[in-house]
Amino acid sequence: MKGIRALAVGLVALLFFVPSSAVAAEAVAVCRDTDSPLVEFAAEEIQTALGANGFAVSLLAPDAEPPADGALCVVLELKPDSGIAAQGYAVRAGPGKAWRVTGSDEAGVMYGGLEVAEDVRLGKGLAGVRDADGRPAIARRGLKFNIPLDARTPSYDDSGDSAQTNVAEMWNFDFWREFLDDMARHRYNVLSLWNPHPFPSMVRLPDYPDVALDDVCVTTLPVTPKPGSIGDHMGVSDAVLKNLKVVRKISLDEKIDFWRRVMKYAKDRGIETYFITWNVLVNSAAGKYGLSDAQDNPRTIAYIRQCVCEFILTYPDLAGIGVTAGERMQDRQDEFAKEKWLWSAYGLGVLDAKAKAPGRTVRFIHRVWQTDVDKLMEDFGTKYPDPFELSFKYAHARLYSSPTPVFADDLAKDLRRYGLRCWWNLRNDDIFCFRWGDPDYVRAFFAHFPADVTAGYYMGSDGYVWARECIALAPETPRALEIRKHWYSFLLWGRLGYDPTLDRAFFEKVLADRFPGAPAPALYEAWARASKIIPLVNRFHWCDWDYQWSVEGCVRQGGGFHTVRDFVKAGTMPGQGLVSIADFVEKGKTDGQTPPQVAAELRDHAAATIRLVEEIRRKAPDAGKELRETLGDLEAMAHLGNYYASKILGAVELARFDRSKDEKDRAAAVRHLEAAVGHWRKYAETATRQYRPQLLARTGRLDWTALVENVKADVDLARTTQ
Repeated sequence: MKGIRALAVGLVALLFFVPSSAVAAEAVAVCRDTDSPLVEFAAEEIQTALGANGFAVSLLAPDAEPPADGALCVVLELKPDSGIAAQGYAVRAGPGKAWRVTGSDEAGVMYGGLEVAEDVRLGKGLAGVRDADGRPAIARRGLKFNIPLDARTPSYDDSGDSAQTNVAEMWNFDFWREFLDDMARHRYNVLSLWNPHPFPSMVRLPDYPDVALDDVCVTTLPVTPKPGSIGDHMGVSDAVLKNLKVVRKISLDEKIDFWRRVMKYAKDRGIETYFITWNVLVNSAAGKYGLSDAQDNPRTIAYIRQCVCEFILTYPDLAGIGVTAGERMQDRQDEFAKEKWLWSAYGLGVLDAKAKAPGRTVRFIHRVWQTDVDKLMEDFGTKYPDPFELSFKYAHARLYSSPTPVFADDLAKDLRRYGLRCWWNLRNDDIFCFRWGDPDYVRAFFAHFPADVTAGYYMGSDGYVWARECIALAPETPRALEIRKHWYSFLLWGRLGYDPTLDRAFFEKVLADRFPGAPAPALYEAWARASKIIPLVNRFHWCDWDYQWSVEGCVRQGGGFHTVRDFVKAGTMPGQGLVSIADFVEKGKTDGQTPPQVAAELRDHAAATIRLVEEIRRKAPDAGKELRETLGDLEAMAHLGNYYASKILGAVELARFDRSKDEKDRAAAVRHLEAAVGHWRKYAETATRQYRPQLLARTGRLDWTALVENVKADVDLARTTQ
């Protein structure tokens, strides 16, 4: 770009906004030296931020006459030879009234521009823009999105309300535009879309024309969770296929055009798109052309191989593909072994595509789930020509448990042995309803990653679809995007992945900007204290997988309630220094955080949250809807913390009674469990002011009011136990 010069005559002719003080709005030019969509997005964000703060903004095209010396301007420049790290940027003030944003790639310029826009918002003008240097701490920062494309091509488990209310939304470009824009603002650069068998809804196959699916359908059958062993929730039954309703008329060609647009738009926001599947499932293709879910069916292998090839060729902006073994695959030792099957179907499918599109790079992600690293390396490790990486459930299904999980320790040794890197699958199967936000937790979580073997991360759920919310009693129109309702947690998991040095002062500024009039320090602290409750409960009452436990409802798959007896028997999260109830009562162990200490900490967080929420309400009596609902969520989590504290203490006393048969111990258990009933009632009353009951795919119906009877049954159990 040419040097900074005095503002052109055209800028003088701007129509200035004149406030009541009769002071004209100051003119600012936003300039860029490239027509990159990423840089254009950043320029528009700066324009919006400046305009909201009273400036008259001129957004100049790359070929426009540049502003002259002394002009007030922001310059976005791409300099590949600048020496700035990939995705990095430098923001500098000067000379004169100019601010310059420089990056060596388009993503870096975009992120630097977004930084300037944020500085303008938080500082209420250009005076807030500061010199800054940015570079990503973690190169790839992503979201895991289980995508319910159709009743005939469902995601992992679409039996919950979040999936059923969002099928049509997956084919709404306005949704993806808003979602991807917010991803970029939060510094995510990976979108991983998860579906067992997306191909019939997304690609046309030369040798399998009858597999293609026009239109978008849902089922008219009542949707209920399917209890039983893990894995039987996947697949499409004949009953579903016989009971379909079209929710959008659209041809397959139009579907292909739609997803090309989505992936292109993602690329224009610096976001790579991946599709990740489970195996072996062919869903609605079953029975056609001799296809089946059988692992030893060679026709299915040939079919999947063509699916993969055509999928890559159909979508030029697809960055990569991933696979899951297990759950629907057998532990065979022949030519149909899991690892061999996946190479024959997916690995060779990618090679077929690369043969037809020389120069195409397809990153491959192989999940480590019910498979063997040594075996998968026999083919993928020696024959795959592009980046090949693994994926692992870093905290199992409990993102909100501990920032220092130990489950990846053994895998890290294999990764180093083979020179591999791994994507950390951050599975949030804990918090769906309430707004969570604890910056210190997220920062510590990322600091615990083994950096030398980290390829990136993606955060999301298996039984919940993070599209538009579906439980608000006073919903927006259209219903709010989950990424906007839960903006603070999405911001934390994106921004701190890019820059873990962002401190409390920064987040307090963010909260002050979002909620003007509210005391930001108190809100920061209330949000952080409330957000420590569920992780502590999860660490103490440990359940590895999603179907085993929903902390927001104290329920498991099939509608089972976790009783006080379940708490007596449960273990704690490995490697966290907690003492289980059984070890505390039966073995007298105290070398760690004991159950009473856990209960005390929960009560402390709850009390602090309630006190701070009351303070915020007093100081911001005219709070808007979003702040009111946020405070309601924090209060609900506080009551939930008090409930679990009393339940833990009741379980301790019940365990003591089991050993002593002393009625004093029984009476103590009853007192604590009666207190738990009172806390649950407050929890239910608070939650139901804002939300309706919902069906969760993995753990059944979440109805806080109905669950009061289960909570009361704990008291009866303690009274009658022998």
